[in-house]
Amino acid sequence: MIQPNELSKPTCALPPPNEMILKWAEERPNEVYLKQIINREFVEYTYAEVADKALRLVSALRELGAQPGDKIALVSKNCAEWFICDLAMMLGDYVSVPIFPTAGADTIEYCITHSESKVLIGGKLDDPAATQQVLTALPDLISISLPYDTAPQCQHSFTDIISKAEPSTDRPEHHDEKLMSLVYTSGTSGLPKGAMLTYGAFSWSVQQLINHIGIQPNDRLFSYLPLAHITERVYIFGSSIMGGVPTAFPESLDTFIEDVKMQRPTLFISVPRLWTLFQQRIQDKLPQKKLNILLKIPFVNSLIKKKLADGLGLDQARVLGCGSAPVSPALLNWYHSVGLNITEAWGMTESFAYSTLNYPFRADKIGSVGNAGPGIELKIAEDDEIMVRGQGLFSGYYKNDIATQESFDSDGWLHTGDIGAIDSEGYLTIQGRKKDTFKTAKGKFVAPVPIEKKLFEYSRVEMMCLIGLGLPGPILLVVPHDFPNFDRARYERTTKRVIEKMNQQLASHEKIKGVLMIKEPWSIENGVLTPTLKIKRHILEQKYHEVGHNWPSDKLVVWEE
Repeated sequence: MIQPNELSKPTCALPPPNEMILKWAEERPNEVYLKQIINREFVEYTYAEVADKALRLVSALRELGAQPGDKIALVSKNCAEWFICDLAMMLGDYVSVPIFPTAGADTIEYCITHSESKVLIGGKLDDPAATQQVLTALPDLISISLPYDTAPQCQHSFTDIISKAEPSTDRPEHHDEKLMSLVYTSGTSGLPKGAMLTYGAFSWSVQQLINHIGIQPNDRLFSYLPLAHITERVYIFGSSIMGGVPTAFPESLDTFIEDVKMQRPTLFISVPRLWTLFQQRIQDKLPQKKLNILLKIPFVNSLIKKKLADGLGLDQARVLGCGSAPVSPALLNWYHSVGLNITEAWGMTESFAYSTLNYPFRADKIGSVGNAGPGIELKIAEDDEIMVRGQGLFSGYYKNDIATQESFDSDGWLHTGDIGAIDSEGYLTIQGRKKDTFKTAKGKFVAPVPIEKKLFEYSRVEMMCLIGLGLPGPILLVVPHDFPNFDRARYERTTKRVIEKMNQQLASHEKIKGVLMIKEPWSIENGVLTPTLKIKRHILEQKYHEVGHNWPSDKLVVWEE
C-alpha cells in the first residue's frame, strides 16, 4: 500500500526487514527461525510461521482501527513475539515505539503520549504493575497482551486476535528516508528523546555489520539484551532477519546461563556489567592464583579454557561482543587470558550503535573501542569531541527541532557528546562524556571515566562512580562485590592500598579525597541506573553532594549507614 505523497519516492536501496521475512518464508519455509524457551524446552517457529503470524497481526491491527503511519508502542522483555510484532509493524506500515521493559510508569506514559501511539502491546515483564498503571491512566489506548503470565491485562489477546484474522495482503513499499521506528534514548540527564530511525539507515547499518563480520551457515544468535535498545535491535534482530540466522530467547534471568547453553550461540554480545558478573562467578569458584597456575601448564591450559567457555555456553562462539557502557581494559585482558576474545564496539542510538569495533579482534588494541566500521568516517573536533559521519545516522529527534539541529554540523557530522582520541592506526579511545567532566571547588576539571577504568583494573567492585562537582576533591562511590565471608576490615585495607596507588598517578586536583562504600546496590528500580545499566552520574552527584562537602578529614573510607 503506497501512500499518495510517496509515489515519487524511490524504494529502499537495500531490502528492509519486512521484505526479508517474506523472502525467507518463500525460500526456507520449514527452517526454524525463532526458538523461545518455555518450561525448559524450545518452542520453535519456522520462517513461514513467523511471516504468517506477522501478517495476521497486520490484519488484526487494521480491524482494531490502527491505520498505516500510526505509532504502535511495544513494552516487553525479549521473546519470539517481540520479533513477530516488530516485523508486523513494518509489514503493516506502522511506526514502532519500543519501550524498555524495566521503565517506570512515568517513562512509559511519556513515551506513549509524546509519540502519540494509538496501540500498546504489552508482553513478558518482570513486573507488569507500571504498564498496568499506564493502561488505567490511558483508557482510550488500544491494548494487546502477548501470551505470557507476566503480561499486563489488556483489552485484547495476541493469540486470540491473530487466530481470527486472515494474513494481510498489503505489501507497503518503504523508501530510505521513511520513518521506521522511534527509539527513546535512556535519558541519563533528563527526559528521553525520541530518535527517528529510518528504513534506509537501519538496513545500511545492519548490512555493513553482516559484510564485516560475515554470516556462516551454522550461525546462531541469542537475544536477551533489551530490544528497545538500539544495540540489540541492530546487531541481533537486524542480523537475524537480514542474514537469516536462527535466534533463541531466554526463559528467565534465573535460568540465563542454562538458556545460553541450550542455544550455544556463535555470535554473542553483552554489556560490561554482565561480563563482570560472569568473571566474578568464575573467580568465586576458581580463585585467580589457582587459575594462573593452571594456565601455565601447557596441556591443562587448553582444557581449562575449554571448560570455562563451556560453563558459560560460549564454547562455539566465534564472535563475542561488548558495548553500551565503558568497560575496563583489565576485564577484556582477563577474558583474553582465558581464551575468550571480546570485541569492544562503540556507537549510540543516533548512529544505530554502529560506529567502531575491534574486529577482527586485536589484543594489542584492548583499551580502544576499535576502528571505524566500513562506511563510517570519524574525526576529533577541536574540543576533543568525537564526530561521526555515514549513511547509518538517525534523522533527528521527534518533535524536537532544536536538539536535532544541535546534533549535526553543517557538513553532516554527528556530535556524539563523547570525548576521545584516534591513534595512528585509526583506533579510537574514549575518555568519557563531555557532560561527565566535572569542575571541583578548586576550579579545575576532572574526567572521571579514565580514573574509573584504571580503578576497575586494581580492584574487584560491583560498580563505582567518581563524583566531585563543586566539591573540595573527588569522592569515589563504591558498591562492593558481595564476597562469601565478607571481611569489612580487610576490604577497607585493600581499598586504601588501591587508592594510594591510584593517587600517585593523578594530578593534585584529581586525587581521590575519600571512598564511600554504598549500602544499597544501584539498580534501575532505585533510579540510579538507566534501562541499559548506565549510571546516572548526575543523580549520585545530587544525592551525595553534602556527604562529599562535609567529608571527615581523618578518614579515607566511610561506610554508608
